[in-house]
Amino acid sequence: MGGNGGSGGSAEKRPNEQLRSWFVRSGWSKGELARQVNRRAREMGAHHISTDTSRVRRWLDGEQPREPIPRILSELFSERFGCVVSVEDLGLRQARQTAAASGVDLPWAGPQTVAMINEFSRSDLMLGRRGYLGTSLAMSAGPALIEPMQRWLVPTPGAAGEAGGTAFVPPQQGQRRGLPLSGPELELLEETTRMFRGWDAQCGGGLRRKAVVGQLHEVTDLLQDSRPEPVRARLFSVTAQLAELAGWMSYDVGIQPTAQKYFVLALHAAKEAGDRPFGSYVLSNMARQMIHLNRPDDALELIHLAQYGGRDGATARTQAMLYAMEARAHANLGQPKQCHRAVRLAVETFADADPAQEAEPDWISFFSEAELNAENAHSYRDLAYVAGRSHTYASLALEPMETAVRLFGQECVRVGHGPHRSFALNLVGLATVHLLRREPDACAARTGQAIDVAKRLRSERVNTRIRKTASSARREFADVAEIAALAERLPGELPAAEAAIAV
Repeated sequence: MGGNGGSGGSAEKRPNEQLRSWFVRSGWSKGELARQVNRRAREMGAHHISTDTSRVRRWLDGEQPREPIPRILSELFSERFGCVVSVEDLGLRQARQTAAASGVDLPWAGPQTVAMINEFSRSDLMLGRRGYLGTSLAMSAGPALIEPMQRWLVPTPGAAGEAGGTAFVPPQQGQRRGLPLSGPELELLEETTRMFRGWDAQCGGGLRRKAVVGQLHEVTDLLQDSRPEPVRARLFSVTAQLAELAGWMSYDVGIQPTAQKYFVLALHAAKEAGDRPFGSYVLSNMARQMIHLNRPDDALELIHLAQYGGRDGATARTQAMLYAMEARAHANLGQPKQCHRAVRLAVETFADADPAQEAEPDWISFFSEAELNAENAHSYRDLAYVAGRSHTYASLALEPMETAVRLFGQECVRVGHGPHRSFALNLVGLATVHLLRREPDACAARTGQAIDVAKRLRSERVNTRIRKTASSARREFADVAEIAALAERLPGELPAAEAAIAV
């Protein structure tokens, strides 16, 4: 069949109604879809792919294309609709993949975890963004995502905190006995991770993502040597935190499949470190990504898994964060009662957080009073959208969003290198609340402030939200002078999209 992507065979075909439904809603012509498939294939290096309108027609009639076309179609429709559209959603068969390439269904074992993180980070460092993602990654969602994550809670012999995980691990055949790592050296690795986390909050994920990935790769090199169990556990903890941060930064710049893969690898490393609270935190970020990709049902499943896994060891601050994320998921599912309950529990649990009485890990320190108000405000804002732009829910969002903006602004001024990205995101959030309340002047003012902050960041997530808010405001209030002026500012003051939203 050459390079046309056909499956061959003479089996009777039935029209692919699933693919046809997505195709009709996309508004594309057959020729336009064919051109996009060919363009994406060239970006991947699959120069043998040559699709035309007749081939698209045959797919709609039931022909099953060969890889990588199903994955290309999944990417294109996902980008078009702003949510995960899997190969299966399109009524297509997905080629069987190895564990390393399939994304999330990976073996839960220490040596394999080290090898997978080492290889994935190396590839991320060496290969271009589109060249790597296009040939190896796709987003996972639904049962394909949730079921592998549920195995996080199954005990693994040899992992820290599990049975048999406290003794010295002797060198296995072919394994190196590494040079000893001193306490100060381990502390330096941990301090470097905290430094990277601070840089991310201050500058956004785009500026130092590769530095984090490089550090992650180096730490996994250390884990390939035989280590005493306490050292091994600390190295796995550093690995988990760096992998999570690499995922978070990838999410921030819009590289969604890479972000998900790093999150999954971070969860595996957290399991090896015996750190269930951090595993819960990783799952909360995976849930946030699913909300971003319009999969709130998956987000709620992930949050419930995080809450169950962290029920014994998570601090009050961590549990409050999980309740706040649960509220976000319920809001996006249009479940106001459950959302209100989760918001209330987040507030009550946060009130119990006392660092003087309960030691808290550095990675949860971001969840301040400002973050609590921000999450709860976004929950009510999201409820307003789901409820048909409800003025009632928008009004509920106003006070906590204003509080979040005020507190983030004060922290940025006081600290200097504070959470500038969170400040910008909540300025945009407040602008959307004003838009829901039909207050265009206030919307324009807050969006303008967000632009001023965004210019000092490298966050495509911030830039995208600003563009979307400005676009929505212009559609509704094109005749308002402040909104028109805002639209004129954007092209010159915000950079072009740093990364396509590759979902």
